[in-house]
Amino acid sequence: MLLRFPIFPPYFPLQRYLRSTSSSYSQVPLGFGSSALSLWADQKSGGPIRCSVSQVHSYGTVDPERPPALKWSSLARRISAMENPSLGCAAVLERWEEEERRLHKWELCRVVKELRKFRRFKLALEVCDWMTAQGDRFMFTSSDMAIQLDLIAKAHGISRAEEHFSQLPDTLKDKRTYGALLNVYGRAKMKEKAEAIVEVMRNKGYLTEALIFNVMMTLYMNVGEHEQVSKIINEMKENNISFDIYSYNIWITNCATMGDAEEMERVVGLMSSDNGINANWTPYTTLATMYIRLGNFEKAQSCLKDAEIRVMGRDRTPFNYLIGLYGSIGKREEVYRIWNWYKSSFPRILNVGYQCMLSSLIRLGDVDGAEMIYEEWLSMTSSYDPRICNILLGLYAREGLASKAKNALDKFLEKGGKPRPIMWETLAEGYIKEEQISEALSYMREAVSYEGVNNWRPKPKNIENLLALCKGQNDISSINMLMDMLRMRGCHEKEEYKSLISAYCQGN
Repeated sequence: MLLRFPIFPPYFPLQRYLRSTSSSYSQVPLGFGSSALSLWADQKSGGPIRCSVSQVHSYGTVDPERPPALKWSSLARRISAMENPSLGCAAVLERWEEEERRLHKWELCRVVKELRKFRRFKLALEVCDWMTAQGDRFMFTSSDMAIQLDLIAKAHGISRAEEHFSQLPDTLKDKRTYGALLNVYGRAKMKEKAEAIVEVMRNKGYLTEALIFNVMMTLYMNVGEHEQVSKIINEMKENNISFDIYSYNIWITNCATMGDAEEMERVVGLMSSDNGINANWTPYTTLATMYIRLGNFEKAQSCLKDAEIRVMGRDRTPFNYLIGLYGSIGKREEVYRIWNWYKSSFPRILNVGYQCMLSSLIRLGDVDGAEMIYEEWLSMTSSYDPRICNILLGLYAREGLASKAKNALDKFLEKGGKPRPIMWETLAEGYIKEEQISEALSYMREAVSYEGVNNWRPKPKNIENLLALCKGQNDISSINMLMDMLRMRGCHEKEEYKSLISAYCQGN
């Protein structure tokens, strides 16, 4: 979606390091502390240039007696919903073994993967620590070590991950664990440390696959050093490193970010002629985004058609981007066509799907359609995302339809939705536009009084407009109330508010 999503791709996890198809993987019993078990996990992708290549997850050596009728999902749910988190995962695992049966490594690794999927990194790490505490019961590979290195960084920070890596025996410091540490640095945009790790890997002969180069290209893009991406591309060519789909996607994205449409078309052509690449939809949506920025909607639509024929599997993501991009080029009928295709492909639409559809219809000026989608979302969902409600509130506020905004918010609250400060502020914005001071102050107070979001502050423009409205009506008491609200949120200490407060003080 052109206006809502960044052009930069996500971090590309080094999941190829997790494969255990070779007997050369280091296997050792763990006996060097509870933080030594390693189960590195790939990061969930996100963002517009995301490669929907099938991902194979492996967790090292699997017990030879693989259990029938696996119940790992029940165990994962029990861990996620444990009543007393202070007892930790150890209590749940021990109770499981007492009541059910002895756990196998394969099951535990699958539980770790599931916890990571829902970003429960600390719980996943606790499962790893429990496995470590079992002494020689489990055998682990360097892939396992890489997984936990990633988990430690996410749960406890980079310094702990570095300490963990330094304590690994040399037999487990291979391209997998080095690669995991590199990915940690890459996500944190720690360029110097990432470059140092790459140099070590180069000296050890580990730079034999595209994955390391992909991580570095993404890092350079994210820190704005786009010329470095070209240098890495050249290094890959000089060393006969085969490009994978991630490599091409990053390369294409870098061209788009630099505004080089001609080079981007050339790279797409190279990718299409590469027999080793089965291109997915993402390069074509990137190309479409570039054409939209250049105002060439005809070429953009052609690229979207190319993207459509590459949509397959059970990935919802391409539908979200197709809806957003068709909306950006004003193709209302295409937006509805993709939406109907989307709904026929999945038993239910997730919140992000409704968010994309609602945003696109509002961009197209289809208010009736947007209201219909909002009502459908309210009737279908059990997870009331305040961001979706706020999209409709924003439309009403901009149009000066405060009463309609209030009705939409009331329905959201009646369904059990939990409002956020920005929703109250959006409603206040509508009343400012209608020049209703008391209502605007009332909802601004609701926003300011919210205790769940400490870093929220009202938009300076809304404060400026409300102050101007109060001054125009010579409503000094309302100005004083507004100043009290700003002090409650610590706004008087922020530069962007100081000029507003100063102007008020000088005028009084």
